[in-house]
Amino acid sequence: MRVLPELGETCLNSIAWPLCGDPEASTLEPGQSCDLVSPHRDCSKNSRGQTHSGKDKEMNVAAKYRMASLYVGDLHADVTEDLLFRKFSTVGPVLSIRICRDQVTRRSLGYAYVNFLQLADAQKALDTMNFDIIKGKSIRLMWSQRDAYLRRSGIGNVFIKNLDKSIDNKTLYEHFSAFGKILSSKVMSDDQGSKGYAFVHFQNQSAADRAIEEMNGKLLKGCKVFVGRFKNRKDREAELRSKASEFTNIYIKNFGGDMDDERLKDVFSKYGKTLSVKVMTDSSGKSKGFGFVSFDSHEAAKKAVEEMNGRDINGQLIFVGRAQKKVERQAELKQMFEQLKRERIRGCQGVKLYIKNLDDTIDDEKLRNEFSSFGSISRVKKISSVTSAASCEHKAQKVDPVTLRGPEGKRCWCDLPKRVVPKAEHSRPS
Repeated sequence: MRVLPELGETCLNSIAWPLCGDPEASTLEPGQSCDLVSPHRDCSKNSRGQTHSGKDKEMNVAAKYRMASLYVGDLHADVTEDLLFRKFSTVGPVLSIRICRDQVTRRSLGYAYVNFLQLADAQKALDTMNFDIIKGKSIRLMWSQRDAYLRRSGIGNVFIKNLDKSIDNKTLYEHFSAFGKILSSKVMSDDQGSKGYAFVHFQNQSAADRAIEEMNGKLLKGCKVFVGRFKNRKDREAELRSKASEFTNIYIKNFGGDMDDERLKDVFSKYGKTLSVKVMTDSSGKSKGFGFVSFDSHEAAKKAVEEMNGRDINGQLIFVGRAQKKVERQAELKQMFEQLKRERIRGCQGVKLYIKNLDDTIDDEKLRNEFSSFGSISRVKKISSVTSAASCEHKAQKVDPVTLRGPEGKRCWCDLPKRVVPKAEHSRPS
């Protein structure tokens, strides 16, 4: 953390630091939060304790610097506190800067908090430095928002999708700032660039309503965009469940290459009126082995799934299920993967692994390097004895009894350690 040296520690501790988390996120990832809320100290505190006037002064100081605190997002991983200090101190005195980092690796999480001495200087930085380039990346500035309810409530929050890939954070801000004061805005992206959707959080709901009314369905860089109210995860999941329970489109796969639209329609039309039937084909017109059928009612689609899933068509067992959008499938798969991952970790925490027949040149460090690819290791200990054995306390992955090539080319034997029963337990009762 970079601190203005002439201020001293006691005044620094009067600052109510924000939690080290992205103010746009409703929750923090495990291991990625660093609690930066400093204990308040009275600058006039003496050995007899804190006076009431000191408490008032502390609260005033804390409120003042909380108001002058900026969030700096989308930082390059190599950006340091010193670099940010040099940049932001050009607009006015900076009290302190803190880049938020992973608690374990100490790597930057890509955002920081800057506390200015004066509110006017923070406003100037926000007006003149937003979207500036630092180490090749455009930074995002906004007021530090410590009110979690405001972030999660959805008040003033707008969701935009079907954005052209060329629209970045600056372009998004310029288009939507005409409708009112923006607290935050962000185009969602990954390593391949924009994901095609974004969020804009206005200071009030009336500005958000104007943006929705005027921008929804309009062309933006040649793309017809959707602009609507932000829905939190709970509402989105409820909406997806509702749609899933009333589906009318079904997906069919694993049929032969001789299937066409007409044949597929003949197979499924007995369950109800079909609105469209499509067998997906390659460039030569040959079936890819899957297709879609849209019914005019949920009852017809449901009956088709129940009766046709797993049925034999021309010697092949077909799959029939509810048709899902790619995003929906990916979300479900991600949720399933995360659940399996959590269960796997819970079931294998603290599992010890026993290795024998180790080469004499193997030490604890080499052993850790060899087995770290299987998961997180909490402890490694080579036992110096005639048997040359070692014990690894493994947290992530259970390894079945196997033999493998060791670090020095010698074959090692791995298994879970066996419980040693004391001799007293084997003795017969007298």
